[in-house]
Order: sequence, then C-alpha cells, then structure tokens
Amino acid sequence: MIELNEFCFRYRESTEPVLLDVTLSIGAGSFTGITGPAGSGKSTLTYALNGIVPYCYPGDFYGEVLIDGNDTCDTSLTDLSRMVGSVCQDIDSQFVASVVEDEMLYGLENFGVAHDLIEARMTEALEAMGIADLRHRLIASLSGGQKQKVAIASILALRPKVLVLDEPTAELDPASSRQVFKLLQDHARSHGTTVVVVEQKIALLSEFADQVVIVDKGRIRFAGPPWEVLSHSEELLQLGVNCPRSTTLMNRLAQAGVYQGSVCTDVEEAANAVLEVIL
Repeated sequence: MIELNEFCFRYRESTEPVLLDVTLSIGAGSFTGITGPAGSGKSTLTYALNGIVPYCYPGDFYGEVLIDGNDTCDTSLTDLSRMVGSVCQDIDSQFVASVVEDEMLYGLENFGVAHDLIEARMTEALEAMGIADLRHRLIASLSGGQKQKVAIASILALRPKVLVLDEPTAELDPASSRQVFKLLQDHARSHGTTVVVVEQKIALLSEFADQVVIVDKGRIRFAGPPWEVLSHSEELLQLGVNCPRSTTLMNRLAQAGVYQGSVCTDVEEAANAVLEVIL
C-alpha cells in the first residue's frame, strides 16, 4: 500500500535535508508505528504520505513516494486526501466546525458519501471511539483527550485506505491510549485499512503494531516486527528511544547468557521468562 524509495526531502528554508534515503514498504491492512528522538523527521515522514510534502511545504523532493501505486508528486492533493486520512498533532488546527456532529458531516459531505450512508458512518465512528454522547457538544467545550477522539472519529467515518496519525494519544491517559490503539488495530484488520502512527510510547507500539520503524537524524535506523526492533534495546537507548524496562532487562540477561528465549515486549512475558530462568 505504501512504498518509499530512496526518499529525501529538504524544506525550502532549511540548509540540510530532514529525511535522507528513506526506503520503506508498508503492506495493505497493516499497523505500522513510527518513533524516534525529537526532531528526527517523524512528522515530515507522515507529511510525505498525505501529500502535505510537497504540496503545502515546498522544498527539494528526491526519490519516490507511492500510495497504492500512485506517485504522490503526480497525484492531486484532493485525490490523495481521498486515499489518506490524517490526524495531525495540533488537533485544534484540524477542526473546521464548532459542533462535533457538524465536524463529522463536513468531511462526509465533502467526500460525496451517499446521504443514506452518512448516519450509519457517523454513529459507527462515534461509538467506536466511545464518544457517542459528545455528538451535539461544542468542540470548544471538550477536553484535549475528547478532541483527539473526535478528530479520529471524523477520519474513521471517511474510511480511507490509509490512516496516518501523528501523536494520537498525546492528550490521553494510559487506559484511553490502549483503547485507541486497540481500536486502530481492530479497524486495520476489519476494514483492511493501512494504519501508520507516530508515537513516543514504544510499549504501546510494540503491543499493537505489526511493524515498528525507528527514525534518527532523518534516516531509518531500524524497521521490522516489534520483537526484532526491541532486540536492539541498548542501541535504541543511545538514540534516545526508551524501550520497556521489561525488554531491556531480558535483553541484558540474554547478553549475559542467562536467558536464551525470545525478546520480551511486555511485563507479563518478562515475568514468565524470569520464572523460567529462576526455576
């Protein structure tokens, strides 16, 4: 669904490229998590997927970015927006209406969704996010976390082929964050939607994502299944990416020759592994 081939980009006002030789493949219906240190180029990578780069932020664009076989440089921003739904980091800048229901209607009507399908789409998306009771609320009266959920619901209702989210759980508590990630995982599997999430919470990514991508200084340092990426916990720490403590513990035991099992990605796996080592 997504192919980046030797992609490089430098913003017009910058002297150095923000992304360098990025080659990445993301399968249809998969869930990919992107993380890395601040300023590593993660957000710019999402801009390349939804067409903000180069249409809204001009600069030097090299290589190739393909969405479902369509070159983003040869595809209009309107057509890209029909394929790629985005939830940006600055939620308030994304809203165009003052009421939750109107916000959802705006996208559905602009995309020409049949009138007899709109109500079902809205209801399904609102219920999936657990915010059906907010339907008639003023957006200005909502908390940061509620706004995040409204923004995600508005995009889910459009059912794009690709869903790109930049820090979607930044305003959410741990329980709500897991709820959103589980929803995104289920949505990818049930609708065949390709989900790409930029997120600092690598523990959440390792639990729900099919692929984790580590970006550092504009380059992809690691990309693969969560267990494979987390096996490099010491290198990730040097990059400024904090792995789950349980993973780091078991990796160090493995390096010491005490543990020979697979990489542990959560506390439960690590606890069971420690019991095996002790017994």
